[in-house]
Amino acid sequence: MDFLLKKFISMFLMPLPLGVFFIVLALVLLYRDKTKPAKFMLTLSILWLFFFSYPPISNTLLYSLESNTPTLHKAPENIKYIYVLGGGHHTDMNLPITSQILEASVVRLNEGIRLYHQLDEEASIIVSGYSGLFDPTTHAVMQKKLALALGVKQEKIILRPEPRDTEEEAIAAKTLLGERPFILVTSASHMTRALKFFKNKGLNPIPAPTNHLASTQHLDYTKFFSSGALEKSRIVFHEILGLIWQKVKGI
Repeated sequence: MDFLLKKFISMFLMPLPLGVFFIVLALVLLYRDKTKPAKFMLTLSILWLFFFSYPPISNTLLYSLESNTPTLHKAPENIKYIYVLGGGHHTDMNLPITSQILEASVVRLNEGIRLYHQLDEEASIIVSGYSGLFDPTTHAVMQKKLALALGVKQEKIILRPEPRDTEEEAIAAKTLLGERPFILVTSASHMTRALKFFKNKGLNPIPAPTNHLASTQHLDYTKFFSSGALEKSRIVFHEILGLIWQKVKGI
């Protein structure tokens, strides 16, 4: 119930759905001859969509999340586990394996494999993620297929196909890792929230953020209503809502 509630809330409390809601509300007010409130809501909706789809703004917001944790350039010695957090995937088997995993998942796994090779392939890579509501193939299995294709030894891949979100991934990690230090790989924007979950369970993660999306140089200040910028704002909203949820739960 907790998981489904989070998904339902996050589905609507995003920049684009909220902007559309403001427009619909403006039309309803206009239909009821409430001209002044309708003009206000329509103006608000335009400003709202402009603000969160303007690249300089969305990049600044996203960078504030991604810059919280520095990149792990060199893996510490004697680390035996690398936990690569899960995500979504495609399961069209007519596509090559690298096309079946969403880009963010590919980047995360590549970072895990980079660190794996630095440890002379002595560490094990943990991949996790459930199958979703209408998908028979778990994300963990898809990540394993990609890891094998990229040269990771089968005996060095540990599957955790049950977790549906980061909190459940932390619970699964506690059972396997205990208090042993390990490398935690996830998207830079998600790392702050992920660390809270893992440390709350008494784990000792070494953060290895990747998939940095915020651009702070060569921004186009003349580009308006950018879909790419709107997606970056969506990521920011998703993480901020997640952080608020953690506070509500006392994490």
